[in-house]
Amino acid sequence: MDWVAIAAGALWAMLPAYVPNNAAVLFGGGPPLDGRRTLGGRRLLGDGKTWRGTVAGVGAGVAIAGALNLVRPIVAPTLADPLVGFPFVAALGLATGAMLGDIVASFLKRRLDRERGAAFPGLDQLDFAVGALGLALLLAPTWTRAAFPLPALAVIVVATPLLHLGTNVGAYVAGLKSEPW
Repeated sequence: MDWVAIAAGALWAMLPAYVPNNAAVLFGGGPPLDGRRTLGGRRLLGDGKTWRGTVAGVGAGVAIAGALNLVRPIVAPTLADPLVGFPFVAALGLATGAMLGDIVASFLKRRLDRERGAAFPGLDQLDFAVGALGLALLLAPTWTRAAFPLPALAVIVVATPLLHLGTNVGAYVAGLKSEPW
């Protein structure tokens, strides 16, 4: 089994899910998704989940998938396994699912009385990946099964927390986030 090719293919296929939350941090702000509503005395989501950030995140994920489709003929021949192309519905599922996974995690954190930005190991690193894969599977089941065989899923489970931590530390150092997780 060529783990380098599997890892490259898995990370390539997940890029439309990896980008949305970063774009939401860069382009977010404005009215919160929850309209400042509460449940049981706690905000549904909090000020960190905004309409502008959500739309920007989904748009960035879909745009990345489109860009990857354009460069695929150039990059793919250099690898042992071909890289997947992204049908629009799969790109939309990955990007929207990533944002939804993060939104659901925020809702759960508020229910558990965690403040905005409080660390929740495991959930913080994989919420968007689970959401992305789940919605992609729902919207584009054949594509998702082909793009993410079990070895690719194993790579994602290991690599995603490391990538998530690295990008969050970078955003913290750049002053874009108030906490490094």
